Amino acid sequence: MKFGPASLEDARGGIMAHSQKVGERMIRKGSLLDESAIEALRAAGRQEVICARLEPGDVPEDIAADRLATPLLSPLIARSRAATGRVNLVAEAPGLLRVDAGRIDRLNTIDEALTLGTLPDYTVVATKDLVATIKIVPFSVPGNVLSVAEAMARQGGSPLTLHPFRHMKVGLVVSELPGLKDSVTEKTIAITDARVTALTGSLLPPIRCAHDADAIGQALDSLVGQGAELLLVIGASAVVDRRDVGPSGIVRAGGEILHFGMPVDPGNLICLGRIGDKPALVLPGCARSPSMNGVDFVLSRLFAGLKITPRDMMLMGVGGLLKEMETRPMPREKAPATPRSGAAPRSAPTIAAVVLGAGRSRRMAPHNKLLVTDKAGKTMIARVVDNVLSSNARPVMVVTGHMAEQVEEALGGRPVRYVHAQDYAEGLSASLKAGIAAVPPECSAAIVCLGDMPLVTGRMIDRLLSMYSPDEGRLIVLPTFRGKQGNPMLWDKRFFPEILGISGDSGARFLVGKHSECVCEVEMADDAVLRDFDTTESLATLPKGMRPEGVG
Repeated sequence: MKFGPASLEDARGGIMAHSQKVGERMIRKGSLLDESAIEALRAAGRQEVICARLEPGDVPEDIAADRLATPLLSPLIARSRAATGRVNLVAEAPGLLRVDAGRIDRLNTIDEALTLGTLPDYTVVATKDLVATIKIVPFSVPGNVLSVAEAMARQGGSPLTLHPFRHMKVGLVVSELPGLKDSVTEKTIAITDARVTALTGSLLPPIRCAHDADAIGQALDSLVGQGAELLLVIGASAVVDRRDVGPSGIVRAGGEILHFGMPVDPGNLICLGRIGDKPALVLPGCARSPSMNGVDFVLSRLFAGLKITPRDMMLMGVGGLLKEMETRPMPREKAPATPRSGAAPRSAPTIAAVVLGAGRSRRMAPHNKLLVTDKAGKTMIARVVDNVLSSNARPVMVVTGHMAEQVEEALGGRPVRYVHAQDYAEGLSASLKAGIAAVPPECSAAIVCLGDMPLVTGRMIDRLLSMYSPDEGRLIVLPTFRGKQGNPMLWDKRFFPEILGISGDSGARFLVGKHSECVCEVEMADDAVLRDFDTTESLATLPKGMRPEGVG
């Protein structure tokens, strides 16, 4: 491939290296310099242009990315179409991703033109999560280089495998001592149930018993009889030895202890055993917390159908430091913003959330759609704001207008900032502009959320936030479902002046076409990002527990 400035005559058939506006036309980076593009450049007085010109044997970037992606596919890992030299690989089911790091390294060291980035080995993924991305760095790859990469990727099957989570019935024994608060036990059960459910399992009715080896053994026997496929014990007191009460209970139930301890903190004091062919774990005290800990490392592998040996547990140390310790001289939460020496670390950008709640709800008159309550007594605007607050977007700003006092009352002291749109009656643009104008200057971007889309979860919002990257040109981020664009939409602050210049009853979506080179579309697993609820008829399509009563 030849790259550099070329006369317009020599550039014909080449690939544009940098986007340029020529008169009313934008000739974008990566586009083919055909006759019309050459004539537009000539008419603008240009005599040369920086471009890439392919040589015999060169493979264009999209074709190269497409060819390299094919041997990397495996069951339950799908791919996107090739665009701008990139193909994304995504999970088709919740599960545990295994990555052959050695083979990935070998592929990445064939040639600088070929790059393959993946999630870490043993990453828990959900449906539609991005697991790897192939990017061809220049505009083409020599054919012989690509052939070597393809052959290497085919050897031994894909280096990426997804082990889907399987449903398991889980038995839980919770031992108790005098003085242990009942609320502690209830919280422990709830957190364990959430862990199991997140991994597609189900928790049998937990058994509470005395902190005694015989009592624990009898409880385990009962759970085995109920069909438990995985057994968990969490004691009133932390296990400190493989002969302690919890492990002894497994032995009393006819089981054995395989390993005690692991190089993961929190999680050091976990005990691995089995009763017959059923794994049995004595959980450490950190299992009472929903935060990531060593218990999650072990459970994710078991639910993915992977056996865990003592050696497997001993090899979990790299990446196993999950907790700060007070004895360290500078825990992260107390560290200065800038290190005392060396370059300052990059911090995640601050992204505000703007929730539009100012509309007059004319399509649902006489009701205000934002104030209709579901069967739990929760208003639509409260549900939307709670979802936004569960995301990483901060600050959260709610734009009010019509029935402003009632909207604020419905949000009842939630940690949000209110922005009143004085001219909300002029249409959607007035509310949008009021919210964008109030975004603090320290924020890099804002995600605009609609007050009538209660099915958009905090996790969905966080997926959009994670894809925002000014360095990589992802300045407008929006969700899609089956190719159709939805909401909420994230905007880099460089677009704020254009947003503040719009008018009428329309939003800023028209700017997506104007700035297509800055757009990142994120495919979602369901249609929540397409569904707003602004008519009485649409309310009937909400999930049963969220349907309002008395509207219709």
